[in-house]
Amino acid sequence: MRGSRLALLSDAKAILREHGAEVEAIPTEGPRTAGVAARVAVADGVDLVVAAGGDGTINEVAEGLIGTDVPLGILPAGTANVLACEMRIPLSMRRAAEALLSYSQERISVGRLVTPDEDERYFLLMAGAGLDAHIVYSLNSALKRRMGKLAYWLAGFSQFGRTLEEFSVRADGVEHRCSFALIAKVRNYGGDLEIAREVTLLDDEFEVVLFHGRASWRYVGYLAAVAANQLKNMKNVTVLRAREVELLNAPNDRVYLQVDGEFAGQLPARVEMVPSAISLLMSPEYIAKACGERRTAEVRI
Repeated sequence: MRGSRLALLSDAKAILREHGAEVEAIPTEGPRTAGVAARVAVADGVDLVVAAGGDGTINEVAEGLIGTDVPLGILPAGTANVLACEMRIPLSMRRAAEALLSYSQERISVGRLVTPDEDERYFLLMAGAGLDAHIVYSLNSALKRRMGKLAYWLAGFSQFGRTLEEFSVRADGVEHRCSFALIAKVRNYGGDLEIAREVTLLDDEFEVVLFHGRASWRYVGYLAAVAANQLKNMKNVTVLRAREVELLNAPNDRVYLQVDGEFAGQLPARVEMVPSAISLLMSPEYIAKACGERRTAEVRI
């Protein structure tokens, strides 16, 4: 973590201590180590684990808390901060620490991605297969550190002009062909867009958005439809709800996977919902809004 972020983290710790919390900062030692640190903290008897970082770090910490009663709080300090944007957590670490003190814990479901050799990856936000995972796979990590979200956009624009890999997705017994599958627990995508429009963190189903076609130029229209909130009316886009999704092998093509913006391997895989898996600190406003929308959706059904 850079010096400026370390100073912000010190401010956040001071705020929590001012309100009576005993705070211990545990730095990560590299990729895939934050979950281990979270499990050790739980074993040591902590009451709360707060993840300070981006969505990738938060994902790792969350994996260490799956199945425990210890809640997770968020201090955003990363590239996109999708979870923070989704829950309207202030992107200022100091303000986020102050807000955290008024939040309540809510038990939520998470997603789980399983590969044929039984490797598992849990996620709070989304799993993606195809185009967006290819962008994550090909992203230069040094460029990401230097340019932040702009690096993702540049990597995305570099895909235009090529023929995309197409693969099969099976949900509720129906098979679809697409070049990008988004299996979402949140609306926010990358901090700037909303692709899934009718899902919240409190839901026990994924919103699945499938973009059809191998021609990359189609995504110009798809992006415009996302910006105009017209995706459900777009030809060659399928939007559905599911608790389990199969991502099937693409003959002669290598199709990549991502979870919460981090590379997660390649097809085939299964994505499933894990009910009541983790406690997350949320603002009362977000909980009320999500519960209201869920009741509205139930009435429509």
